[in-house]
Amino acid sequence: MTKLLFVGDPGIDDAVAISCAARWCDLVGIVATHGNAPADATARNALALCELVGLAVPVARGCARSIMGEPASSGAALHGGAGIAGAPLAEPKGELDPRPGVDLLIETARAHAGELVVALTGAHTDLALALRLEPHLASWLRAITVMGGTAGIGNARPMACLNILADPEAAAIVAAAGVPLLWIGYELTRTVLLGEAELARLEAGGRVARTMAGALRFYRERYRRIYGIDGAPIHDALAVLAVAPPERVPPGVLRFEPTSLEVVCTHGPARGMTIVDRRGIRAPDELPPDRRPLPPNVHYAVEIDRRAAVEAVVEALVSLR
Repeated sequence: MTKLLFVGDPGIDDAVAISCAARWCDLVGIVATHGNAPADATARNALALCELVGLAVPVARGCARSIMGEPASSGAALHGGAGIAGAPLAEPKGELDPRPGVDLLIETARAHAGELVVALTGAHTDLALALRLEPHLASWLRAITVMGGTAGIGNARPMACLNILADPEAAAIVAAAGVPLLWIGYELTRTVLLGEAELARLEAGGRVARTMAGALRFYRERYRRIYGIDGAPIHDALAVLAVAPPERVPPGVLRFEPTSLEVVCTHGPARGMTIVDRRGIRAPDELPPDRRPLPPNVHYAVEIDRRAAVEAVVEALVSLR
């Protein structure tokens, strides 16, 4: 079973992803960073989710700001001010791990060298700093699975995704780290939606499923009002689905292609964009140097079996009690 460290900003879709990780993977820790809500709120949400799902794993508060010290972005319009609107989460009784998120990352990777996968579904700040502080970290990680960026339409800006715009410099460090990267962009995840039938199944399920149903109904309504999309997206859960073992999720739900991905770190309207080279060039030597693709640094998701992905997520949530 995949040994997984979750780094995200819960967040409604992060809450679904953490719940799925509890079902599909050996979840060994959570780092709650800035993004959908301030880091204090996302850390509280992560603790509350662990108690809801019955997870006994360390939860560390991640960075509150980007590497450059810019004010944290906010996903309040979609997730509510505290991050998981619509879900009646109890005030957590447990306490945060005393280690900063960066330290939890490094120490967990050292303890599980060669096995650990990092699911990265929020700002990349903590992982980027950990990569800079510990030169062996990249070699300790088996893979990184990312939900963020876009090869098309964005959510935070016309062609930028919040998870990257929250800290473009950090995302650039992760993209260049040399760790095997599975990257799922927003242009794909926004098409994988839970509708009325799926929400009704969750509402007929156990405590975890019912709690997620409340949050997802809120999410569905916000997406309908803001983007005109009638369905609750499950963005971050797809990053976990990508590394779920075949006995939990049928293989082949996601299809990836190797490609190059660059993060725009300049200030201006392009800040936070991910430039994904999907030209499909087969004979680069026949082009002038300035038109050739860069060497692939990610495996980028290009296709998904939407029905299978939705069924896997709903089944995971319903199976939790």
